[in-house]
Amino acid sequence: MTVPASATSSITAPTGPKTAPVRRIRLPKKLRNLELGLLVFACAINAGAIMLVELGAIGHLDFTLVYLGLGLSALVVGMHVAMRYVAQDADPFILPIATVLNGIGIAEIYRIDIARGDSGWESAAVRQIAWTAIAVICAIAVIIIIRNHRVLQRYTYVFGLGALILLILPMLPVIGRQVNGARVWIGIGPFSFQPGEIAKIALAVFFAGYLVQARDSLSMVGTKVLGVRFPRLRDLGPILVLWFISMAVIVFQRDLGTGLLYFGLFLVMIYVATARIGWVVIGLVLFIGGALIASRVLSYVHGRFENWLQPFSDHVYNASGGSYQLVQGIFGLAHGGLLGTGLGQGYPTVTPLAESDYIIASLGEELGLIGLFAILCLYLLFVSRGFRIGFASQDDFGKLLSVGLAFTLALQVFIVIGGITRVIPLTGLTTPFLAAGGSSLVANWIIAALLLRLSDTVRNQRKVVEA
Repeated sequence: MTVPASATSSITAPTGPKTAPVRRIRLPKKLRNLELGLLVFACAINAGAIMLVELGAIGHLDFTLVYLGLGLSALVVGMHVAMRYVAQDADPFILPIATVLNGIGIAEIYRIDIARGDSGWESAAVRQIAWTAIAVICAIAVIIIIRNHRVLQRYTYVFGLGALILLILPMLPVIGRQVNGARVWIGIGPFSFQPGEIAKIALAVFFAGYLVQARDSLSMVGTKVLGVRFPRLRDLGPILVLWFISMAVIVFQRDLGTGLLYFGLFLVMIYVATARIGWVVIGLVLFIGGALIASRVLSYVHGRFENWLQPFSDHVYNASGGSYQLVQGIFGLAHGGLLGTGLGQGYPTVTPLAESDYIIASLGEELGLIGLFAILCLYLLFVSRGFRIGFASQDDFGKLLSVGLAFTLALQVFIVIGGITRVIPLTGLTTPFLAAGGSSLVANWIIAALLLRLSDTVRNQRKVVEA
């Protein structure tokens, strides 16, 4: 491979009994320059969205939130600067995508605050900005502290134990909190957090490490039935344990979406690790069977299925915990039409929890189908970059971890938007980066940081191979 002399530096390194010059590639920082340009564009979009909200909702500009947004933009640019030193070859698209999604969410939450008459430092938009600052700081810490993703593999079982502890915490009598019928929160004084959001990251690391170790026994041994090789009964242990944990989350924490997210994450990662369709068949059978049993036995799950199948029936619509929220969200999307009503000019507060569970319906009303399509394209690009990082990885752990983290975000988006549009039953998860919620923001920014670290390591590995 021919490299310009200005882009290389020579060092000496032992290559056997003699020493010979080794050429280490030093490519220009084109990736970081591209990232900076996209980041400036993303920050401009976010500032414009906030100003459009103010013009549409109150008729004049109040630059208070714009100034707070500029401070947040400075923090994101600080993350970019840190990457120039510790992750020069990281993917240039992930950070700008996360920034613009986060900013659009803040703008819509601000619009809902205006409609409700909320203002000042206690408003949901200001809290969202504060949580975003914390999340970006956590992402910067991940980028700086974790210099090579393979370090995480050493602590496979520590992450597994940590995930279990995080899942159990909301069930404890003192710190556990029940919000909107789901017991998935912990609270210490005024501070509350959803540990399951961090648990999904810990589970992804644990699954990646475990599957690298057990891949041979999971993929090569088993009984062939009708052309499909099924694993041995003793090898079914991991998927049965995950099925049980998923069902336990649904039963005890009343959280259908989180149970589906954990189970889907493991199922995809085990398929990528083994390439055996038998695991997918078994997983789908277990999930469908568990969902049917839960819909018959658990009133909470049965109610969600009723809302999904008969949302416009009077007895379902008017029932406690009925389909009122779902129907209002559908009407909001319909009101937005193709082009939307414009930021600040819709009626998003008609739908309950418009700033969190139903922020997609709020954005669909004011941005229209075209705006939602643009948001979905951003998610698609984010996920595709994660998959691309995984497929380019030279080590199995990095491949599984990248695919697992990217699929987690993709599945969460599908569960949320599928529930709002009646493709699947509504589950109550939050939309990544957009919805109000501190724990979700922190978890998703950490996912973005890990993907950036993985992409940097992958490109460095390829440079060494090419050199």
